[in-house]
Amino acid sequence: MSSELDHVTDLAAFVEASPSSHHAAAEGARRLAAEGFAEQEESAEWSSEPGGHYVVRDGALIAWRIPESSRTLLPFRILGSHTDSTGFMLKPRPDVSGYGWQQLGIEIYGAPLLNSWLDRELGLAGRLVLSDGSTQLVRTEAIMRIPQLAIHLDRSVNDDGLKLDKQLHTAPIWSVGHPGIRVLDHVAKVAGCSAVDIDGYDLRVYDTAHPAVFGPHREFFASPRLDNLSSMHASLVAMSNSGENDAIQMIVAFDHEELGSASRSGASGPLLADVLARICAGLGATLDQRHRSIAESFCLSADTGHAIHPNYPNRHDPANQPLLNSGPLLKINANQRYATDGRGAALWRRICRKAGIPTQEFVSNNAMPCGSTIGPLTATRLGIATVDVGTPTLSMHSARELTGTDDPLALTRAMEAFLASEY
Repeated sequence: MSSELDHVTDLAAFVEASPSSHHAAAEGARRLAAEGFAEQEESAEWSSEPGGHYVVRDGALIAWRIPESSRTLLPFRILGSHTDSTGFMLKPRPDVSGYGWQQLGIEIYGAPLLNSWLDRELGLAGRLVLSDGSTQLVRTEAIMRIPQLAIHLDRSVNDDGLKLDKQLHTAPIWSVGHPGIRVLDHVAKVAGCSAVDIDGYDLRVYDTAHPAVFGPHREFFASPRLDNLSSMHASLVAMSNSGENDAIQMIVAFDHEELGSASRSGASGPLLADVLARICAGLGATLDQRHRSIAESFCLSADTGHAIHPNYPNRHDPANQPLLNSGPLLKINANQRYATDGRGAALWRRICRKAGIPTQEFVSNNAMPCGSTIGPLTATRLGIATVDVGTPTLSMHSARELTGTDDPLALTRAMEAFLASEY
């Protein structure tokens, strides 16, 4: 098996271990711990020992490596991504019965392609908060499905398009003929606890289908949650493969990016700024030295980007048309929806040359609104120079997204060169 397919196989394992943002943070922490990184509790005294450290806050993860020759004035090399994906979350009082069916109340999370979730076997995954204050991760097997209306009952659907009411048409069925059944009883059974002990929960709907490599040349990789677990996985592998240098290497995977990042574990919150301040203080840096470190730092914000869709070429820029397996993207937007500027673009091209990989530019068609990432938020909050990059993808925000089998490893190689660079 090629190194690209080896990498994609590991990415598939990471995605399957991460059906929710809380699972993604936990799986990232597990992998870091296996590499010798030490967990840092936010409520504990801060460790400034050389080596790897990590913090988990809810569904977010930050990890960093302090070099042996630590000084009070060290720049940061930050790889940014996010743990969450668009979809649905379980509502309070979720059990709904009608017409003999048992259904669940779910709330839309972010901006998913609703039709892509129809007629799929779905499960629940996330965090339980128990009456004793402890937390527990849980994931069910496939227990539900959002059935589409048969064409015999909607003859115009192929001509007029599918129109889904977000409240009426997205409630999944999960049982029939059992009006007393309660979903939290089932979740508690899976978790090995009692439903009466569940005082709170953050439970996501997830697609239970396995990722797949396919195509005549094994060139395609289809999977749930590539946006943005593909970038988080790349940063974890890059951190694992990179030796230390005269910088503090760091990865940060925020939660709630798909909602705008405004949370205590999101990029608009204080998490990264607090960790940077505590690292600098632990190394004995003065406030002036901390600001000098920030001035010499750089952030590589990685998130998936759009490949040109061959059935909708008019939705893309006519001159910049990224393709799968042609290299990771440099994402540019004049209105700063991406944080890339000329300095960042030049840095990205240098590290791609160093890594021996191709790169492609992505810029939106002027008639199409441009999405955004954690990049501009991180740059705005911290003043750290930031460049936005990512892997080209089709079907973004679908329950099942598509990328090439070459691009995830290419992004990882660029991240490794970024962490190793002295600039």
